[in-house]
Amino acid sequence: MADRSDKQSKNTPGKFYNDGSCIDCDLCRETAPAFFRRDDDAGASYVWRQPLTPEELALAREAMEGCPTDSIGCDG
Repeated sequence: MADRSDKQSKNTPGKFYNDGSCIDCDLCRETAPAFFRRDDDAGASYVWRQPLTPEELALAREAMEGCPTDSIGCDG
C-alpha cells in the first residue's frame, strides 16, 4: 500500500499519487501515459496529471492495481 506521507514531490495535487517506493518499472507509464511521467533525477514515476473522467479514472486505477510495489495511492 502506498504511503501518503512519502509522496513524490512532483506529484500533481489530487487523489492519485506515487510514493518513494517506486522502482521505475514503467508499468504505470505504459498503462496510463496521460497521467504518469518519469522523474529522471529521482529515477521514479510521479502523477503528472490527475484523471477526471470515468474512463481516465479506470486507467489510473488499472495502473495502481498493477503496480508491483504498490507505490501508487489513491485518497478517495
